Amino acid sequence: MPVAPLASSPAPTPVRSLRLLRWQGRTQVFRERCAGLELAMVRIPAGAFVMGSPADEPQRQDREGPPHRVHVSEFLIGQTPITQAQWQQVASWQEREGERWGRELEPEPSFFQPRPNSKARNVGQGRFALGQGETNSDQRPVEQVSWLDAMEFCHRLSQRTGRHYTLASEAQWEYACRAGTTTPFAFGATLSAELANYNATSTYGDGPKGEYRVQTTPVGLFPANAWGLHDMHGNVLEWCLDHWHDSYEGAPSDGSAWLTPSASEEEPRLLRGGSWSDLPRYCRSAYRDRLRPDIADGGVGFRVVCLPQGPSLNP
Repeated sequence: MPVAPLASSPAPTPVRSLRLLRWQGRTQVFRERCAGLELAMVRIPAGAFVMGSPADEPQRQDREGPPHRVHVSEFLIGQTPITQAQWQQVASWQEREGERWGRELEPEPSFFQPRPNSKARNVGQGRFALGQGETNSDQRPVEQVSWLDAMEFCHRLSQRTGRHYTLASEAQWEYACRAGTTTPFAFGATLSAELANYNATSTYGDGPKGEYRVQTTPVGLFPANAWGLHDMHGNVLEWCLDHWHDSYEGAPSDGSAWLTPSASEEEPRLLRGGSWSDLPRYCRSAYRDRLRPDIADGGVGFRVVCLPQGPSLNP
């Protein structure tokens, strides 16, 4: 189905029938409303950036190189990770005529909510307690969801809305996280506990020590980056589409997901962004990690991307 461009831009966009919620600086935030679900989606402009970390970035890893220039097409990305409330809504949807779900979704998979959870052993020293002003955990990021679960969420959302929802490619994720910056973090050369939720008992560069919250926090609690995105550093690691590769040797330069056609179903998928339990060096814009697609963890969630319909960069 062709998508009409916004009147303010000659470029094709994936936002037809999405309501412009607000301008946040020069950033456009759109609202997806569908069958009880609401998502705030941020418009990311097309552009180019150098992906990966430079050789002189403190505590970088070889897996973050070699740095390479990538051209990225416009897309929409969730302003925050998917919340527990958003997950519960989509997990509870019943198939309508013409829809076909691929796998069952547990409505309440998260450890960090006020109920006993048999998966608690997966979150190590994590503990749950309601924060100031919280009456429930609905606005915490959903966690304990596998890559397969996250893709099913996107599959249902695509069918119900008629738009192309998916996970970000690794290149899209880093491009959106950096928001035009080249420093280790979108906020500059270091990180503090006032800017993100991570293990702030350790420091990065000249950064200060701070509170280690030992659990997730509500999404959007910390400042957004220059493109209006929250929680790109810390809170939960985020699934990406790509298969794992040990370096960027041979990586695509068009922003697409780097997939290995011959990969087995157990081949690890990419994780980005660091989590509530991670040291600051693991929350850098360039940091990469991986996990098997069928594994769920209390430090791992996701956010969604909406792509232009028709021929697309991502499968």
